[in-house]
Amino acid sequence: MKTTTKIAFLLLLLCAPMSGFAQQGENEELKIAALEALISAPPERAMPIVQKVLAGDDSDELKARALFVLSQIDTPEAQSLLVDTARNSSGELQNEAIRMIGISGNSAAIGELAGLYASGDQNTKEAVLEAYLIAGDADPVFQIALNTDDPGEFASAVEMLGAMGALDELRALRERSGMSDALIDAYAIAGDVESLEALARDGSDPERQAQALEALGIAGGAGTTLAEIYRSSDNADVREAALDGMMIGGHDDIVLELFRSSDDAEEKRAMLELLVMMGSDEVWDIIDQTLEAGQ
Repeated sequence: MKTTTKIAFLLLLLCAPMSGFAQQGENEELKIAALEALISAPPERAMPIVQKVLAGDDSDELKARALFVLSQIDTPEAQSLLVDTARNSSGELQNEAIRMIGISGNSAAIGELAGLYASGDQNTKEAVLEAYLIAGDADPVFQIALNTDDPGEFASAVEMLGAMGALDELRALRERSGMSDALIDAYAIAGDVESLEALARDGSDPERQAQALEALGIAGGAGTTLAEIYRSSDNADVREAALDGMMIGGHDDIVLELFRSSDDAEEKRAMLELLVMMGSDEVWDIIDQTLEAGQ
């Protein structure tokens, strides 16, 4: 089949009138298949069809598929239409257009996301952050975190930086006062053991220290570091958090070592329970020995 004939056939599928609920479902599937086929079509052939779908009365699902096709067309016209759709549509279709800008990887289109973020509602802002994540563009997310006074907005931005693994940007935000909880979570997501260890060793704020210890377990921090802080702290919450970090990190060997070196019955009881929860292979022998000693 010639290219012109193929495009005409696709256009007929996309514009065919629907009659009845069952037939509508079948037509929708055919239209989606037709749009997916446009991925390999020349831009000058695909663009008129995509434009027609976006301007028509088709479902948002079909229009979302059209937006994906648009994101794969590397022409100024296609990127301009993608940006216009992100600006002028609403709801989930707008959010999908924003995410497709991230998928496109087009620097000019991505540059328009800042304006959409500034004027958008919460859902739009989240879609913009997702688009930056998809595009791997950490700097605008860093700027959002750096310049906002809204704790929720800051938390969303640093969470995204964590997902990006943007260690330099996250470390540059370390001095933000009152925002440490969100940063600690982001360090854990990014696997920033270095920053978490620094916070975990800082005893000036026990609550923050405890959170850092648990996050250190998530990030894969050394069990020896957690054990060292456990031994040196006299704060019950900090010690409990250090044990939690060992449990999260799977450091049952370190907990076992602490158990064997302790002379405190209450402490040993807590560690024994922890070792059972961790599924330690050696804990069963310890339980057997303990029970036999009591006979």
